[in-house]
Amino acid sequence: MNQLVFLSLAPVVLLIAIGFVAGRAGWIRAGAIKDLSNLVFLLLTPALLFRTMSRVRVEQLDFKPVAAYFLAVMMLFGATLLVQGFNRRAAVLALATTFSNTVMIGIALVGLMYGAPGLVTLFTLVSVHSLVLLTSATVVLELAVAQEQKPGSSDEASAAAPRHALATVLMAVKNAILHPVPLPIIAGLLFAQTGLVIPAVIDKPLELLANAFGPLALVLVGVTLANTPVGRHWHQALVLASVKNLLHPLLVFGLCRLLGVTGLPMTVMVVAAALPIGANVFLFSQRYQVAEELVTASVAVSTALALLSLTLVLLLVGHAV
Repeated sequence: MNQLVFLSLAPVVLLIAIGFVAGRAGWIRAGAIKDLSNLVFLLLTPALLFRTMSRVRVEQLDFKPVAAYFLAVMMLFGATLLVQGFNRRAAVLALATTFSNTVMIGIALVGLMYGAPGLVTLFTLVSVHSLVLLTSATVVLELAVAQEQKPGSSDEASAAAPRHALATVLMAVKNAILHPVPLPIIAGLLFAQTGLVIPAVIDKPLELLANAFGPLALVLVGVTLANTPVGRHWHQALVLASVKNLLHPLLVFGLCRLLGVTGLPMTVMVVAAALPIGANVFLFSQRYQVAEELVTASVAVSTALALLSLTLVLLLVGHAV
């Protein structure tokens, strides 16, 4: 297992390092990151997700591991709100401790380690990951904004016109579904149920695009790290990253054992929980104008820490299986 961990993580580390060096050297400028991100998320990601799920029958999917995963998420999210208080900052930090980078790093890592069976398990989680977490976070944040609204407030986010709760939920659900991650998963699953096969003339380009996803996504992570300042928030960022990278997977591991989830499904769920903080958390901090510098630093620290924490987690689940 130790050799498998090393052989699987080594390409991930090297590709991120290559991206980091390219970013530091100025070969890929900060202004190009958005374009590269669009290439990965809007073209390569849908190709990989649709092609993989187009071969999966619904009866092959197991949602029990996903239930264990989200039970841990609920516990961690709720505990963060209890400790930090019910406000916008607490909601964003709670999202940071629970929202994993399941796409850019997760798919590449699980694909390298466990192949198609592991990806099917991960995609079962990914299909509802953003929908559940981003929708829930939006509702909590909107409720926090409503609670913070006071006459004469100078805070733009707090002083904004009240939003109807139902409209907020519906908009959040719509945005979470019409997204380049869940949409191709759903489309691929629907196609698979027809019993049809993707024609070779279409499947081959999809395969080439899908194969390009892993290396380009990991290089992009390195480039982003090279252009992300940590600064004075490194201590708080390290605390958040430790909760996300270590406590989250330990909770998932314990709940999987408690619920009888073992083998590959448990391994993939624990690895998913050990992944670093996803970039969507930063988008939320921007949208609600709270803890932006801290979240940016936390994403960077969490990604760097993942090189160590993922190794520890993979060794843990390897001995437990």
